[in-house]
Amino acid sequence: MTQSAPDTIDQAYHYGVIKRAIDRIDAHPGGPLPLDALAAELGLSPAHFQRVFTRWAGVSPKRLHQYLTLGHAKALLDQNATTLEATHETGLSSTSRLQDLFVRWEAMRPGDYAKGGGGLLIAHGWFDTPFGRALAMGTDRGLCGLGFSDEAGDLATFDDLRARWPAAQFTESPERIAPWVHAAFEGGNAHLHLIGAPFQIKVWEALLSIPSGQVTTYGDIAQAIGNPRAVRAVGTAVGRNPVSWLIPCHRALRKSGGLGGYHWGLGVKRAMLAYEAARRDAG
Repeated sequence: MTQSAPDTIDQAYHYGVIKRAIDRIDAHPGGPLPLDALAAELGLSPAHFQRVFTRWAGVSPKRLHQYLTLGHAKALLDQNATTLEATHETGLSSTSRLQDLFVRWEAMRPGDYAKGGGGLLIAHGWFDTPFGRALAMGTDRGLCGLGFSDEAGDLATFDDLRARWPAAQFTESPERIAPWVHAAFEGGNAHLHLIGAPFQIKVWEALLSIPSGQVTTYGDIAQAIGNPRAVRAVGTAVGRNPVSWLIPCHRALRKSGGLGGYHWGLGVKRAMLAYEAARRDAG
């Protein structure tokens, strides 16, 4: 069963078109394809493709291509090198990320985490989102899992999230968590129930400090949590983020400006970064 708001269904369709366009842009050396050629390869008229593209990205295909380049990632890092440290020091409740999305969150106690989610009832359901089909999971306190199946597939995505809390009970009940999921992509009040080890929680707190349209590095996150040598461990914790998009692990890059990895696929990560950059500039 899939629960979707009408606008989100449209965005999911648009994301499918955008993903195909991104794949074609990536495969074309020397810059983006002309609009007519790109539309033809996607089987759409130039006018329809332009409307769909602009509806999702808010900018032209040429402009989005600029957002997808390594140079743009490096420029973001140059502009915002101290953003994470500065926002983290102000306290989690006053960061731009929380103000933008009205996220309320609480972390599970370490002892409860060690039980593998024992005693928890976790509802789950599938939803259409601006970044394709997504699996959401939540307790009575908020969302505890959000993963994207575009590259891994539905079964692998479900098994991945479920394995994180092996002792929990799971029930298919999308209606229970639908309001939080819709809020997650519409700027509403999205509650989170973070289930992780203490070190992971600290890293995820730092990720919540990164404003939309900006990025940071794994090294800066390690500095912000007071563990400057724990860059590798930070990378692992970022990769184990259970609530993608709301905890913006897609905003963590390598020091070189390279994208690094992304648990749900680099195509999704690049689309998220481009989507946010377009809206930041348009705003």
